[in-house]
Amino acid sequence: MFEFINFILHIDQYLSIIIQTYNIWTYAILSLIIFLETGLVATPFLPGDSLLFAAGSFAALGALNISILLAILSISAIIGDSVNYTIGRYIGPKVFKSESSIFLNKKYLLRTQDFYDKHGKKTIFLARFVPIIRTFAPFIAGIGKMEYTEFIKYNILGGIVWTSLFLLGGYFFGNLAFVQENFSLVILAIILISFAPIFIELIKMRKTTS
Repeated sequence: MFEFINFILHIDQYLSIIIQTYNIWTYAILSLIIFLETGLVATPFLPGDSLLFAAGSFAALGALNISILLAILSISAIIGDSVNYTIGRYIGPKVFKSESSIFLNKKYLLRTQDFYDKHGKKTIFLARFVPIIRTFAPFIAGIGKMEYTEFIKYNILGGIVWTSLFLLGGYFFGNLAFVQENFSLVILAIILISFAPIFIELIKMRKTTS
């Protein structure tokens, strides 16, 4: 667990190694990570926001092409959600039986269901900006038999906006002196801000039950 946290907080250093080692194949690696983070309910722990921000920062340095990143990572995010929706539609909640499982935890499913009940169809768009919820929202939409024509509209919009926001954020701000000198703190801030909606909902739930 400590190694994974270290990987997230120093993702710029690891991404630098990946770029130097795999060169053009870096695009495929990044695409795979984004696809898995959005497409499989068993991998919500993979980096999303922080990875996009770091990739944008390297694009600003010329190590990666920002246009290619915007295109392929948006497509990966959209395909990931579509695959997740399909899995939810045909498998449903059968795989979520444990309350203690780290990855296939039923609590994540129920939390996302509450989020979906509150925000409706726009959950598919809003969830893009909330870790864990982002991974489970399309799965819930599939379980609820949400019309695919409606789902894909929110999916495409969310995929493009999410990837563009963090990639361009990294591209324009990732190489500022302050950000470079405090990159780990910036990544930590991004993670905390991303999780803010979950914390807010948990606080509201405690108030209503107390």
